[in-house]
Amino acid sequence: RETIVGGLNGILFALIMGALAGLWHASTGASVDQSVRLAVVIGAAMIINLVAAGLAGILVPLGLQRAGADPAVSSSVFVTTVTDVVGFFVFLGLAALVLL
Repeated sequence: RETIVGGLNGILFALIMGALAGLWHASTGASVDQSVRLAVVIGAAMIINLVAAGLAGILVPLGLQRAGADPAVSSSVFVTTVTDVVGFFVFLGLAALVLL
């Protein structure tokens, strides 16, 4: 259920942020092709990152509980770290694949 919500949030925010980034990039005088590719990179990165955040929000507390740790105390640190690392590498990886 969390993954579905993350996916739906990802799609919604991807459409909004992708459109804004594409319009902003186009307003700088860039070609339409470059602006569309930038919008796709940002949109795809948003979807992947929000789905990963939903998965981490489910799996990290379960893993901590299984390991004998209190998930209420330490899961937020791990979920934030996972989300940041995934977002960083997904965005840069997609940008390298699509824009370079």
